[in-house]
Amino acid sequence: MDLHPINALATDAERAAIDTVLGPPLADTTIPAAEAKARRTFLLPALLGLQTRIGHVSEGGLGYACRRLGVPPAEAFGVASFYALIALGERPAAFAHVCDDIACKAAGADQLCAELEQTQGKPAHLHHRADAPKNLKHQATWAKSPCLGLCEQAPAALVTVARASPVEQSFGHATPQRIAAALKGETVERPTLHLGSHGPRKLLARQGCLDLDAYRAAGGYQALRRALELGPEAVIREVTDARLVGRGGAAFPTGRKWEAVSKAAAHPHYMVCNADESEPGTFKDRVLLENDPFSVIEGMTVAAFATGSTKGYLYLRGEYPLAAQRLERAIGEARAKGLLGTNILSHRFDFDLELRRGGGAYICGEETSLFASIEGYRGEPRSKPPFPVQSGLFQHPTAINNVETLVAALDIVRDGAKAYGTGTKLFCVSGKVRQPGVYEVPLGITLDQLLQLAGGTEQPIKAILMGGAAGTFIGPEQTGMTLSLEGAKQAGTTLGSGVVFVIDETVELTPLLRRIAAFFRDESCGQCVPCRVGTVRQEELLHRLTRGGADRPRELALLKELGQAMRDASICGLGQTASSAIESATRFI
Repeated sequence: MDLHPINALATDAERAAIDTVLGPPLADTTIPAAEAKARRTFLLPALLGLQTRIGHVSEGGLGYACRRLGVPPAEAFGVASFYALIALGERPAAFAHVCDDIACKAAGADQLCAELEQTQGKPAHLHHRADAPKNLKHQATWAKSPCLGLCEQAPAALVTVARASPVEQSFGHATPQRIAAALKGETVERPTLHLGSHGPRKLLARQGCLDLDAYRAAGGYQALRRALELGPEAVIREVTDARLVGRGGAAFPTGRKWEAVSKAAAHPHYMVCNADESEPGTFKDRVLLENDPFSVIEGMTVAAFATGSTKGYLYLRGEYPLAAQRLERAIGEARAKGLLGTNILSHRFDFDLELRRGGGAYICGEETSLFASIEGYRGEPRSKPPFPVQSGLFQHPTAINNVETLVAALDIVRDGAKAYGTGTKLFCVSGKVRQPGVYEVPLGITLDQLLQLAGGTEQPIKAILMGGAAGTFIGPEQTGMTLSLEGAKQAGTTLGSGVVFVIDETVELTPLLRRIAAFFRDESCGQCVPCRVGTVRQEELLHRLTRGGADRPRELALLKELGQAMRDASICGLGQTASSAIESATRFI
């Protein structure tokens, strides 16, 4: 056994960074085991506090966090090394993450990265090692990154400047000049967001309502008032009658989930919002979180009332700094006005929530991985059953919903299931269309109608990726498909998280497929063999297949067999869907 005790001491700045998150240390440093278990939930926030204020997590800083929380250093190192946004080796305070995922690659990310090599030097590895070079003068100031959720503005970048008052900004239409300005701490303007709709807007009706008065003027908190009048059972009945299903990709009936948690005997119950939107090509939740934060808070509050939950967590992907700023402000304002806390709206209903930021791990979009991350462990999925409604966060009954799902529930509760009808859905349209953006459309229109809303394409369509990297490619002959769960199933595809990524004849498909394969290989948590090994073998196979000279029928048969093994034996959806897009695209290459 190779043991490496932490002997280094934290600097004053590192202790201050952690104390900012955890509060001042107590005089008695002895932490009982039960209290240490409860404190562990603050491990990731403490590590992110070090990362954003210092620029990396040093050995001394990690040791200080362990002493404050009573977490064994080996376990804390395992958590820190799990997240792509946490650097375990010293690096420059100003650092840029430059997306080279599918949407950005199709928009010229490779050329952008080549230009950055000329101006900023070679890129770093995304996971910085503790034995990285110590001379900061010669260290890289940027790294290639998976999807940053700005696909409609591709290519995109996320720039962080570590200091006592950290600067974090993400922006699209990235250039070497814009990235260089951000690295200096200058504010880089974001491109105008394009929003479209087919008919009246519901989910996008309150865009730009960033303060409570504006939100109320637009109809905000009417749903919560109505919920308190109806009572929990009637709220659940309305959501069930409306046939609302999860909008994050799983499409599980929301009413059934809420009812199961409400009837669970064990207490407390928890309400969790899954805002870890990390599927390549997806950015609809970012639009709601950034431009309509109170709707997400109200949606969580209504769900908490229906399920008997008194505590909530909003788990936000770490690459959304603007959403984090606006949500923190909105949560504080809602709490100050009595819309969070005790006796909400003068009813005997108590509910409060915390904002938790992720550390850059796609797998944490899986619900049990998300729970593990909040609890202070590596974001590795758990086997099911038990399901979250029985044993979720902190092993208690938990309702977990996607951002769009919670916002959609507001109209149902306020107006009733009958008035809601089939509702509307958000689609993230990107790639080679004239107007990439978020589009709200009624379920049941055709894909071709959606593409026309986005301005159509300039060149003939080669293929369309539906549902994101975990989805499937369809051909141009299938654009007449109906955008509904049933229509997608008939077309042999999925709506997934609402991704519609269009590739025309000017884009080479092979590099995109290789990027998808590399994405799943990198993002696999490694816990189960089918996914850990299968994603590597899939990438190797794809390279053989696209280089030419391989026995194509044999390789395609092996790809199908490999995909089936991952679908059958992987613990979670990552491994189960890692081959979907690649298998469906083989007819195009």
